[in-house]
Amino acid sequence: MDAVDTTMEKLRAQCLSRGASGIQGVARFFRRLDQDGSCSLDVRELQRGLAELGLVLDTAEMEGVCRRWDRDGSGTLDLEEFLRALRPPMSQAREAVVTAAFAKLDRSGDGVVTVDDLRGVYSGRTHPKVRSGEWTEEQVLRHFLDNFDSSEKDGQVTLAEFQDYYSGVSASMDTDEEFVAMMTSAWRL
Repeated sequence: MDAVDTTMEKLRAQCLSRGASGIQGVARFFRRLDQDGSCSLDVRELQRGLAELGLVLDTAEMEGVCRRWDRDGSGTLDLEEFLRALRPPMSQAREAVVTAAFAKLDRSGDGVVTVDDLRGVYSGRTHPKVRSGEWTEEQVLRHFLDNFDSSEKDGQVTLAEFQDYYSGVSASMDTDEEFVAMMTSAWRL
């Protein structure tokens, strides 16, 4: 484990000590802090934000974190990548149930969930906006799919994107049993 990994563990522990919504609260806070909508923060913004939240990193730790998630050499960290790295990894039990849910959605078996795949497992006909005539069933299915899609919203959800979505959900649930029960119920596994 290198110094940045150690720093992330320290930061993750500080977030998790705040309870189930610790990491989610940090994510909301930093998204609000990103006033220009660039989805990135510089060292000063990150340090100021962490200090406001009562999360403490020294300057060397802060610079290491920023360098790790500076994807384009601009001197700013990619906020979404940073927040993704802040989440604790999912256990094997959690990964297995997420993979099972994805497999249920991926009716074609090609490793990508599309609106066509959803038609076999999710109906939008009774959605209030379809019933009112405001949306078509296709729009409802696409909106549903967009929940799991990356920021690019290309209408195709990969297993990695699906796992990423549920990694965020997982971070707010204390036990594997609770997470597995929620997934099993939600996806009728």
